[in-house]
Amino acid sequence: MKPSDPSISTSEPPPSPERHVVLVAPEVHWNTGNVGRTCLGANAALHLVRPLGFSLDSRQVKRAGLDYWPRVNLSVWNDFDHFQAGMAPGPDEVCLFTKLAARPHHHMPLPERLFLVFGSETRGLPEAILKRYPEAHYHVPISRAIRSLNLSTTVGIVLYESLRAASDWHAW
Repeated sequence: MKPSDPSISTSEPPPSPERHVVLVAPEVHWNTGNVGRTCLGANAALHLVRPLGFSLDSRQVKRAGLDYWPRVNLSVWNDFDHFQAGMAPGPDEVCLFTKLAARPHHHMPLPERLFLVFGSETRGLPEAILKRYPEAHYHVPISRAIRSLNLSTTVGIVLYESLRAASDWHAW
């Protein structure tokens, strides 16, 4: 084939979507380990915002993350202000997940760079964070048979839904 052949594409493929999972004050070590493993599988970064309800050195975190934990793209922030200053997400790049939100997760915007923000297992997201992004609240629909989904399950649903719409994304 000649380079002028129209069936040969010389343009760069579009970049893969950049995804960030942000856990604010996570309390349960095995949830965080599971989320880390999911992030690694989806090529997403994991951000933990203190306070943490466990030590990152705990064997439970490592057990939940299996031998993958050392390869997780992990950042730990002292508080949400430090995270926001360090990563500088635009208002259209942030989705906050709370069970009280009016919009379901499949209505979230899908920019190239996206921060999926989740609160602690028992308290959810602090009101101050919710007020920073009043137009960015979403939930994962569930039946009335339960109060909520497990945090790591919710992260998996939302993260992969955010990638599903990216036509260039696929398993590596």
